[in-house]
Amino acid sequence: MTPSNPRKLEVVISFLEMQSPPERAPAIVPPGKVAIIRAENPTLSFYRYLYNTVGEPWLWWQRRLMSDEELSAILAKPETHVYVLYVAGVPAGFAELDLTDFESDNVIDLHYMGLIPEFIGKGFGKYLLDWAIDTAWSFKPTRITVNTCTLDHPSALGAYQKAGFAIYDRRTDIVDDPRDTGLIPHIDHHVDHDGHPASDTPDRESDPENANNADSDTLIVDFPDRAR
Repeated sequence: MTPSNPRKLEVVISFLEMQSPPERAPAIVPPGKVAIIRAENPTLSFYRYLYNTVGEPWLWWQRRLMSDEELSAILAKPETHVYVLYVAGVPAGFAELDLTDFESDNVIDLHYMGLIPEFIGKGFGKYLLDWAIDTAWSFKPTRITVNTCTLDHPSALGAYQKAGFAIYDRRTDIVDDPRDTGLIPHIDHHVDHDGHPASDTPDRESDPENANNADSDTLIVDFPDRAR
């Protein structure tokens, strides 16, 4: 396929919601030197690094299409909250909350959430997802939303459901393969083989790895009150 004649991908998008906080303990911190810090007014280059590196394996393409001006305007909005997960001082993933509809509808959207590939399978995905959910509920919304699609990590839809989200709608879109349009390199992807469903959450590890944080040197740095 070529940019002028890209392959068409059938993408099933699942829309999920959570209408009350989950009944569980607060997010359990994985062992090691872990920090979550809000990126206040993140630079465009840093955000593109996070988005492109986290999203490339799952063909995240929407924000690659945006001009610098369009993306900078989104990042500059006070309703855009980008939280970066660091492991031993290295960026390991991020979660992005969108509060655009918070004032009018009391809704917060978990807009993006994922890990840099080298950190998948080590328990950080479950922690980051639970932490993002807890942080969203700290603003006292009545509803939290998220969506995922069949291009994303095969365990993500189940991870969101296990975390307490429930599907309220589904939609099927036909999109140009971003590898053929030149937005993303020609990487191997599960859609080329079995097309299993997935999501923007590339890791939901089993509980034993997160079961005890007694040896953790974790520093949690976030500014939910300032963000209001």
